[in-house]
Formats: sequence, C-alpha cells, structure tokens
Amino acid sequence: MQGSYNYYLVALSLLVAMFASYTALDLAGRIGSLHGSRKRFFWLCGGAVAMGMGIWSMHFIGMLAFRMPIQLGYDAPITICSMLIAIVVSGFALFVVTRDELSRTRLAIGGVIMGLGVAAMHYTGMAALRMSPAIVYTPVLLWASIGVAIVASWVALWIAFQLRDGQQSYVLLKRCAAGLVMGLAIAGMHYLGMAAANFPMGSVCDAANGVSTGWLAFTVAGATLLVLPMTLMYSMLDARYDLQEFQLNASLEKARLNASLAEANERLLAMATEDALTGLPNRNSLIERIEIAIGEARRTNSSFTLLFIDLDGFKTVNDSLGHPAGDKLLRKFSRRLIRCVREEDTVARLSGDEFVILLERLNQRSDIEQITESILERTRQDFLINGSPLRLTASLGSATYPQDGATVDDLLKNADTAMYDAKQSGRNACSFFDIKMSEALSRTLMIQRGLSEALEYNQLSLRFQPKFGMRREMLGAEALIRWRHPVLGEISPLEFISIAERTGQIIPIGNWVIAEVCRYIGRWKQARVPVMKIAINLSREQLRQPDYVRQVLDITNPAGVDPSWIMFEMTETVAMRDAELTSEVVRQFQKAGFDVAIDDFGKGYSSLAHLQQFRVKQLKIDRFFIDGLDRHGEEGYAMVSAIISLAHALDMVVVAEGVETNSQLEQLRRLRCDELQGFLLAKPLSASKFEEILHSPAKTESRITERLTSRWYVSRWRQQE
Repeated sequence: MQGSYNYYLVALSLLVAMFASYTALDLAGRIGSLHGSRKRFFWLCGGAVAMGMGIWSMHFIGMLAFRMPIQLGYDAPITICSMLIAIVVSGFALFVVTRDELSRTRLAIGGVIMGLGVAAMHYTGMAALRMSPAIVYTPVLLWASIGVAIVASWVALWIAFQLRDGQQSYVLLKRCAAGLVMGLAIAGMHYLGMAAANFPMGSVCDAANGVSTGWLAFTVAGATLLVLPMTLMYSMLDARYDLQEFQLNASLEKARLNASLAEANERLLAMATEDALTGLPNRNSLIERIEIAIGEARRTNSSFTLLFIDLDGFKTVNDSLGHPAGDKLLRKFSRRLIRCVREEDTVARLSGDEFVILLERLNQRSDIEQITESILERTRQDFLINGSPLRLTASLGSATYPQDGATVDDLLKNADTAMYDAKQSGRNACSFFDIKMSEALSRTLMIQRGLSEALEYNQLSLRFQPKFGMRREMLGAEALIRWRHPVLGEISPLEFISIAERTGQIIPIGNWVIAEVCRYIGRWKQARVPVMKIAINLSREQLRQPDYVRQVLDITNPAGVDPSWIMFEMTETVAMRDAELTSEVVRQFQKAGFDVAIDDFGKGYSSLAHLQQFRVKQLKIDRFFIDGLDRHGEEGYAMVSAIISLAHALDMVVVAEGVETNSQLEQLRRLRCDELQGFLLAKPLSASKFEEILHSPAKTESRITERLTSRWYVSRWRQQE
C-alpha cells in the first residue's frame, strides 16, 4: 500500500526541527551558565520537557504529513510513551553537554544512547498507528535510520557543547546555522525511518478511533507554538534577570569594596600617621608637623620648641609587671601629657617610652619651664595599673628652633641629647640643650660603639691590685679591667662601666673578665707559683641574669679553676637594690664554693638585718671613710671603728681600700683591720708584674717596707703616674 506526503506539513516539520534544535542549543548555554545546583536542576528538567516536546512535535508533524488511502489514528498511551522517551532523551542530552568536560568517550557513549533514544521515540510513535497487519520495515533503511540518528546525536552533542558559552562572538548566528544542520539531520532520520516502513495491501489502522489526526495536529501545533517560544522567552528573561542580579550584586560588591577600601585607606592612613597603642601622632606624622612648623617659623620669623621625654625605669615596669601593664602605663601617660599642653601643640610617641612634644610659637624659657614642671609633676603622681599604684619619673630635654637646630634631624637629636643629660644628672628633671652636651654625647656614643668592638679586637686587659695583711704579706688581689680605645686612648672604668651597664654590654664584658681570670690562674698553676684568691667585681645586671651562678660555673669548670680561688665583690648599692635577689645569689655562690664580699660599704643604705642576711665573707670599707681618718679626726676614727667592730661581730673579714698615707695605715692597725688595699702598698699591676710578685713574695714585702719608710713616696708616685 503506497502513501504520499503533504509537502506543506513536511516543510513545517523541518522548521519545527530547526526551531527545536536552536532551542536545545540555547538551553544548553543557559544551563551551562548556571552554578546553583537547585536552579540548574529545575532548568535541566524544564529544558528536557521543552526540547523533548519540540523533537516529538517535529516527529508527529512529519507523521501527519504522511497520507494513506485509509483512515489513520494514534493510540494515546503509546503516543504519550513516545513523547516521554523524547523528553528523557532530551534531558540526557542536556545533562551531557552542560558538563565541564566532554571527553571522546563521553561523546561516543552519549551519542549512541541519544541516537537510540531518538530512534526509539520514532518507532514507538510509528507503533502508535497499530496497523493490522503490522508494518514491515526494510532492514537496510531501518538500520540506516538508526545510524543517522546516532551520527546526528554525536554532531548535536558536540555542537551544543561548543556553543554553550553565550559570550562567544557571533554566537546567535552560529546557533542558527547549527540549528539548521541539526534540524535537517533530525528530519532526515525521521523521513528515512518513514521510508523504511512498508504497509501491506489491505492494512487497517486499529487506532483509527483513537487520537484523531485533526486533534493531534492541533495539539502538536499548539505545543510547538507555545512551549518552544515560551521556553526561549523565559530563558532570555531569566538570563536578563540573572544579568541584572549580577550587575546589582556587582554594584553592591563594588560599593562594599569601595567602603572597605575607604576604611582600609583610613586604617592605613592611621597606621602611617598614628601610634597604634596610644593613638598619638607617630614619628612620621611628627616629622611632617615639624617640617611645617619650620616653614611657618621661617616665613614669620618665629620660633618653636621640642621637648623630648623618656620615662625613667620603664623597662623595670615591663620586666616586673609584664608588657600589658607597661602598655596601660604608656596610654595613661600619653593622656596626662595631652592635658599638660595647649590645644595647638602636638604630642607624639616615637617608640617605646619616648615621647616628643612640639610647642608651637613658644621659645621663652620661663614658658617652657612652666610646661615641663607641669609634666614632671603629673608624672610623679601615682598611676593606677591593675588596681595597684605605680609611681614613676621622667627625664626631659628641650631644643628650640632655630638656635638649637635648623632641621628636623638636628632638633630631634639635640632634644634627645638634652634629655640624656637630664638622665645623667639624676633624672626627674628637664635639661635645655647646650653645645657642650653634644660633645659629651658624641664621646658617650663613641664609647658605646667601641665597647662592642673592644672584646673582638682584644682592646681590654686586666690589672691586679694586691691586698695585704697587717704584716705586709700579700693575701690576694682584685682584678680591675682596663680599656685602651684606638682613638680616645685610656678610658676610665668609671666612665665606660656605667655605659656598659645601661646598654647591657656589661654581660659579655663580665664573662670575659671571669674567663680571663681563670686563664691567668691556670697559667700560674702551670708555672707552679702560689695562687692567690682573686676578687672580681659584679654589676647589678649580672646578678639579674637567670641562673647566673650556673653561667659562672660553665666558665670556671672547663678552665679547671677551683671556686675557692675566686671571690666576687658587689657594691653595697648593688646589693641593696634587690636585697632578696642578692641574698639568693650570695647563697648560690657560697653553695658552689665561691666567696662573696660587699664593696664600698658605708656608701649605701644597708641595714643590720640585711647585712646579717647576706652572710658575706668580706666587708670592704669605702675609701670615703678611710680618707676621713685624716680629714675628720676623731669623728672619722669613730666611724671606721664602728664599721670594723660591726663586721667582726658578724664574723666578716674587713678590708680597707684606698689606703694612701702612713697615718691611715697606723690607725687601721690600731683598729685591727684585717686587710689593706691602696696606692700606699701597691698600685694596680699588669699580669706580668703581678706574676713576678707571686714568684717572690718575700722581695715584695721588703719593697713595701721601703715604701712605708719613705714619707714622700705616695706623692712622688702620683706625679709619675
């Protein structure tokens, strides 16, 4: 039985196929651009329905175009089943092409599955005719139609994947051209499948009373004209909505970013110009304001003053109470400084506990002193830190433009120099810059820098000043450090030791002295000369070192020096600075086998209780009291007598230092002083000279006797020195 085609409906089926193909490409691009899993899933399902109905519509319009001399109809359940197959196949195709990658394996498998699905949809739709006898298919054309379906599916999947990015150039034109190719391929598969169908003579359509062709035409046309355009329209509207939402979010994000950038700029500006701890202007901001003040002063022929402020003993606060307490103190101190100055003045923090005040248009010393007195007075008032009162003082230095400096660096340096002079003068005061201060500071800085090189370049040496008994026998010696600077020459220990203590360089210097004494003791042992007890001076900074006695033993033990050959001396002032710490260190020294002596006794403020608590081996009377034996007569004699009696009562050996006259020697002999030390008996000797004395102690005693019989010896020796 032969059939014919309505070519108008054939053309319509081709247009539907192309429209459905274009819709599929647009849906692939839309779904591929979505990132939210929920929205992507709904679009995938909706796209599968729209695309499936488009392909199914093309199929049935093509079926309607087929005319036979008998009445045709379609079985509703089978027809619906074919439509569901089209929807499932479309969903699968969209799922494949909207993945991040489309490998060859995935393309091959996906094309086969999709092609078989399209073929299943077509032949299920043909089965909806329910022809009797059944339709006979030409095998070659049947398999050819399935092959065309698979190849068309491969092409469709590849094209859809390549064109899913809507940002490509000419994407609309490319999708139209691709839709044309895909539509022709789908229509070709359909009409090839129709050509494979053979209807035997006398065939009857059992579904003629099912779905009528008129109703089917109306349904298919309605589905095509409503679903596909609405899908495209909704896709465009949703894309535009997403674009507007993206632009809105981008605008909001840009606004947030701008706000964040503005806030960050404010923070950066604050970090660049303000001190993070106190909120005061920092160094950079201060320098800028001083430069402005210099320019203003030059234009108006005026002056201004800088005050450099440093808290006295702030390091002790940090060490004892912790850095959080120190930070609270700095914040409170900065607020007090602000209350001391005028509104037009600038209070800045340089670093640590250093502050600078810029006093605008102020150069009269009386006005400056009024402000500095207010600062000193407010600083002396108790600071309440963590519920406990804390009292501090401050040292101030003043420099005025232009007489004390014409640049920012000069003014800051000279104000700092004046502050340093205030510290040297006893602290809790203000010093006004003078050119002589700069010279003194230059020498101090040269000494400070030189100390770091003194050990490295072997500029330090030791002198040994003997100590004698009342019978003129040598009982020991005190190791005294000397330093010859390559530029400044011989520098007094009184000058460089205090600097070393302030800078912390006293620790390596002190360790060097101990190691050097151990080296000499080892050399004297090898030379088989009698070894005397050597006294070594300690500073407060050394005593404060954690486990300091263990550090000393780490020096003496490798050198093979017995602790009994070394005595450590600390001044009365150092010992009383922290009596509890001193007692503990003395106990540890004595436990290790070292002897300990209190030096410069009478100069500080020892109590009898502390003196008894220390339990030291020796007590050295300060030279002030020894000089008093000649200068103050009976009163001086009584003072020395009381000290010696007290020491003997506590079972201590008494050493008189600074003995320079025979009169002092005779009085000390009457007072039963145990040991003597001074220029009258022996000056500090080099290591080689001292070693000669150790080799011949009898000869040394005779020399001392000769000196004591020469009344003019001491004065002559002083002249030679």
